[in-house]
Amino acid sequence: MFHNKIYQNYIVEILKSFFVILFSFSIIAWTVKAVNYLDLIVESGYSIITYLSYSLLSLTGVLTKFIPLSFLVAIVFFITKQIEEKEFTILWSSGVKKIHIVNLLLLSSLLILIFYLVFSMLITPYTLNQSRKLLSDKNEISIFPILKENQFIDAYKGVTLIVGKKIKNEVQNVFIFDNSNNFKSLNSNNTKNESINIIAQKGIAEKDQLVLLKGQMITTLSGNTKSKIVKFDQMNLNLGSLENDIIKKPKIQETSTIQLLNCFTNKYIKNSFCNENSKKEVIPTLNRRIILPIYIPIISLISCLLLANTRNSLVTNKISIFLISFFVLLLVELFIRYTGLNYIINYLFIFFPFLLLPLIYLMLIQKFKKEIIYK
Repeated sequence: MFHNKIYQNYIVEILKSFFVILFSFSIIAWTVKAVNYLDLIVESGYSIITYLSYSLLSLTGVLTKFIPLSFLVAIVFFITKQIEEKEFTILWSSGVKKIHIVNLLLLSSLLILIFYLVFSMLITPYTLNQSRKLLSDKNEISIFPILKENQFIDAYKGVTLIVGKKIKNEVQNVFIFDNSNNFKSLNSNNTKNESINIIAQKGIAEKDQLVLLKGQMITTLSGNTKSKIVKFDQMNLNLGSLENDIIKKPKIQETSTIQLLNCFTNKYIKNSFCNENSKKEVIPTLNRRIILPIYIPIISLISCLLLANTRNSLVTNKISIFLISFFVLLLVELFIRYTGLNYIINYLFIFFPFLLLPLIYLMLIQKFKKEIIYK
């Protein structure tokens, strides 16, 4: 009963350390990414609310990537702390076997594994998909933040804008060049392969509308030296129908796990993202979501080597075990990228943790038995 109480406290302590470390790593990395996302406002004209929502939804993607490393740091920290404070020595003296602690640490790794699977398979793909949908809402885009004085603006595909001055929502000396027929409705001919230059003295920017005052529109057909000039006192341009350079189609990592599994098993092969070439990305993504979490118990067992009696000092041993575990995580990350290119590597990656787990566990049992015999 007393030992059960200690074991529960140990698991709680490991989980607390894990979540604190995970939160710390994730917040640091997420802050850096959130700064980069400011381009959504400055370069693409999205609202602050869209920027904040997109940044918050992307946090789950950052968090998932740091789960293995956070657990490694937490488990090594826990073991070394208990050794330094002689708590494990008290347990050994009271008759607790080292393999019992190994089982306890293995149980904690299984809890983290379940947590990892829930995020990687369900929560993260869903939130990333929702964040991508936010960027597809054209109602959230405004032209005004994009406009900058005396700078060429290529926020919209096929359209280049430049303004001389910008005062609140008013602009002066506006120049617009369209070479992709975005404004062909302004021309009565509606001819393809034409370029349109619009010059205006003033303009008023409101949301996705640009009202131009006192200017002219110059239309030129490709391969034709003659141009058609139309003067106007006022022209209303609807920029809401234009496409910006932001990717709106969900990427592979933003696609649900069920859809990826259907693609992998050749179901719904006609799906827009599912083809033979995309499977090279689908397989690594599935491995990252489903197989990578299984490597967490391996990290737990490798860290349990700290419980063995060695001639090295605790500091040296701790560094060695940490580097070995970190090297395993690094190799796993490298191998994932090649699982979609080579079937042998893919099968090795899938079955390797199931082979390695019992081997390390048996090695620990033998190592602890030898320590008892030598005593």
